[in-house]
Amino acid sequence: MPWKSHVSSGLHGWASDFRESVTLATHRKKDAAPSSRGGASIADFNLAAAALLYDMAALQPTDRSRFGYKRAARAIAGLSVRVADLVAAGTLREVPFVGPSSERIITEFVRGGSSPTVEAAVARSGNPSLIEEKRALRDGYLSHAVMAEALATPAAPGVVTPADYRGDFQMHSTWSDGTETIEIMAKAAMELGHSCLGITDHSYGLPIARGISMEKAARQWTEIDALNAELKGSFRVFKGIEANILVDGSLDVQPDERARFEFVVASPHSQLRRKEPQTARMVTAVKAQGVAILGHPRGRMFNSRPGISADWAAVFAQAAKHGVAIELDGNWHRQDIDYRLAERALAAGCIFALDSDAHSTGELRFSDYAIAHARLAGVPAERVINCWSDERLDEWMRERHGSTAKRARARRAARARPTPR
Repeated sequence: MPWKSHVSSGLHGWASDFRESVTLATHRKKDAAPSSRGGASIADFNLAAAALLYDMAALQPTDRSRFGYKRAARAIAGLSVRVADLVAAGTLREVPFVGPSSERIITEFVRGGSSPTVEAAVARSGNPSLIEEKRALRDGYLSHAVMAEALATPAAPGVVTPADYRGDFQMHSTWSDGTETIEIMAKAAMELGHSCLGITDHSYGLPIARGISMEKAARQWTEIDALNAELKGSFRVFKGIEANILVDGSLDVQPDERARFEFVVASPHSQLRRKEPQTARMVTAVKAQGVAILGHPRGRMFNSRPGISADWAAVFAQAAKHGVAIELDGNWHRQDIDYRLAERALAAGCIFALDSDAHSTGELRFSDYAIAHARLAGVPAERVINCWSDERLDEWMRERHGSTAKRARARRAARARPTPR
């Protein structure tokens, strides 16, 4: 069924635009309205309906009423079918947590392209800027239904598919803030048809996420070695770390420490609400020795924060130059970067990592969102590290360490030598 379209700002016109038929990741409409953050937007009917409920939640006077609208909004965003079909069938109230008020708003939108109920509430609030700010925090996300259609709709030849996907390179275990052991995560990934994964528990500079020390990391590697020996020939676990990008762009894991991991994901976890650009911070991180992946580059969060602002063209240019993969983090609340920025990174010559950022086995399927965004951007499988062979991954990871690994080995050897008398 047709589902991809580009629309102008605002909610009017979503219903008709949603039904226009265009080919996935092959062309742009000439009259498409460009987004301030990248390319043109996709008409996601379910997410637009959910967004109206989030608007109402923001206007409510009590926690209870806010919670009710938010719960209904999450249910609509998570639907596997089109909300318009439920309205047509008269079954919208069968969706858990959708009450009479939410039903009325969604039905108005489906039938007329807008909701007079929401518009009246915004007008009565006397604070329309609040709603505009909230709407900006939902920009460029995909509902479950549109994500699934992105995976299923034929794309241009060579564009990444779920069948190309070998494994996930950002996830967390009980060694930091995950809820499952590495073995359980690996076996769950195998059940999804994957043949490798990269474990990336948080580094010691992020105590709120129970970041691991280098001593704990060494014990983790012993566990991984034993698991790899057990699974040899069928699955491989790569030894990674998610390092924290500090305000000046340096990392909380030192160069000689990074050299001991097979790969390093560098991600921002602080100063994510600052309005001024942080281009230098992100460029410095990309250029750091040992960094293989720039993780969730903006650090945005759905309906909560916009994340880092930067000259992304400059960041992507440096990533392409240094062979650093730009991550599309599929965690539903992150979806970072989205398909529009991914298009720009693709044009800049970048490679990509499509990851779940899972903290439990159930979250491994978040990688589907990352793949969907990549397909919407037209990213070829050849440019996606998750589709590479173990041998190619090994070579690429060694290249990221470069001379730092050699210097680290030399320093360790020097420390081991007896001091001259």
